[in-house]
Amino acid sequence: MSESSTRTAVGSYDPATQPKRPEESLGQLFGDMTQDLGDLFRKELELAKTEAREEARALGKAGTKFGIAAIAGWMALLFVSLFVAWLLDQAMNRALAFLIVGVVWAIVAAIAASAGRKQVKEIRPLPTTVETLKEDAQWAKEQKS
Repeated sequence: MSESSTRTAVGSYDPATQPKRPEESLGQLFGDMTQDLGDLFRKELELAKTEAREEARALGKAGTKFGIAAIAGWMALLFVSLFVAWLLDQAMNRALAFLIVGVVWAIVAAIAASAGRKQVKEIRPLPTTVETLKEDAQWAKEQKS
């Protein structure tokens, strides 16, 4: 019976305390770890850039919608406000007629801004990068043992 099988039978042998690559020197292990970390960081940076580009596209689309809403809102505000104020001016004080029109358009603007804000909140910043960074941290912890 060999010494390692005797230790296993007794229960004092623990593979978790044994080196994973005993044939390599500390310098080789450190060099491998440094190279692995460098590769890991380069890949994480590449992933972050890719996700950032995708998010920029999504934000650009949302920004376009905000721009269209602003132009359409301005045109509608201009023409419809003048029309409604003119109609109301015939039945009431001119200042009150313009106040009513202004309040209605303020409500419309709030609704449009709320819809745009909702779309921006749906954009998740770098979800894959965050997940892989967590995995990398776990991997680094495992390498310490």
